[in-house]
Amino acid sequence: MGNRFASGKIAIAECDRCGQQYQLKQLKTEIIKQRKYELLVCPECWDPDQPQLMLGTFPVDDPQALRNPRRDTTYVTSGVNAAGNLSGGSRDIQWGWNPVGGASNFDAALTPNYLVATTFVGTVTIT
Repeated sequence: MGNRFASGKIAIAECDRCGQQYQLKQLKTEIIKQRKYELLVCPECWDPDQPQLMLGTFPVDDPQALRNPRRDTTYVTSGVNAAGNLSGGSRDIQWGWNPVGGASNFDAALTPNYLVATTFVGTVTIT
C-alpha cells in the first residue's frame, strides 16, 4: 500500500505568522514550552524554544544556607596586615580611586586607606 500523502517536493505554502509564500519543505513547526503547535512558520519567523519558559519543569535544589554556621569572630579582632598597617578584621576593605589610595579628609578616619600606586616606564628596543 502506498503513502497516503503526496510527496510535496514542489508544494507552495504560506507562513502562518507573516503570510509569505515558501516551499512547504522550508517551513518549520513552532514549538513553545516543548509542545508542538500546528503552526508552520518560515525560517525568518521561526524562534527556537525559549529555555526561560521551561522554569519549573525540572527540579532544582539550590540551598543557600549552611548547616552548622559559626559566628565570624575575626570581625572585631583587629591586627596588623601584610603591609604592617592596622587592620579592622576580616571585613577590612581598602578602596581608592583617582588618585589610588587617596582618602579625602572627611572620611579618612572612617575608611583608612593604605593603597599605593606603583608604576614603571621602560623602553623597548626592536632589532
